[in-house]
Amino acid sequence: SVLARSAFIATQALRSSQRYTPNTLTTASTLSMSSIFPELCVFDLDACLWDQEMFEMPSMPSSTVMGDLNGRGEGVAGVMSGRNKISLNKGSLIALQEHSDGKYPGMKVALASSADTPKAEKIGRAALKMLEVVPGQTVWDLLMRDWEGTDVNQIGRQPPLSSNKAKSHFPMLKKATGIRYDKMLFFDDCNWGDHCGMVAAACKEDDTSLGVTTVRTPYGLGEKEWRLGIQRYSEVQQNATY
Repeated sequence: SVLARSAFIATQALRSSQRYTPNTLTTASTLSMSSIFPELCVFDLDACLWDQEMFEMPSMPSSTVMGDLNGRGEGVAGVMSGRNKISLNKGSLIALQEHSDGKYPGMKVALASSADTPKAEKIGRAALKMLEVVPGQTVWDLLMRDWEGTDVNQIGRQPPLSSNKAKSHFPMLKKATGIRYDKMLFFDDCNWGDHCGMVAAACKEDDTSLGVTTVRTPYGLGEKEWRLGIQRYSEVQQNATY
């Protein structure tokens, strides 16, 4: 019927418009030699890497919660701040595990978080040193492995940091790591301000006019957003003319 045909055409148009779907996104098992990986992958913390807002946490993490680490064994899957459990989001755990396994040659990771208060920063740093990526390896261990024990992470908003990551966190990351903006990938929930938009607009290289590739994670970093980021960065690089 005409009605059925119209519905079919509308469905096909919708499907073709959805460029990034679970079936088309790059997965760890389908990474090709032509894929180009970022030199630096930067994660926001609150509501992105993990599921809580540090300014809402009442106290320093006091105990751990053991659990399955994505099929890699039992480890520290959560830490308690009062009655609140802080845990890595699913995509974050997958991303860090794949990075730990060396699936993204040449890539390092770092953090850019505008934690509201010195207390929130301290709670966040403590949680990083407790939450595990794989049994026996904490998030902090992985960060330190990448940078041979040097803390390049930009956490907080106390001077010289600020609430504007484009003006403070990313320029300081570039200085600390020596990595160009156009070789960076950034994930942020953007629920309290469009950090992705501001960083993408302000942090660019003069010689290429390219900047940081960004992905918003309003519901926390999921596996889909992680795959999207890797694919988006690779496509930007493949289409660039240097």
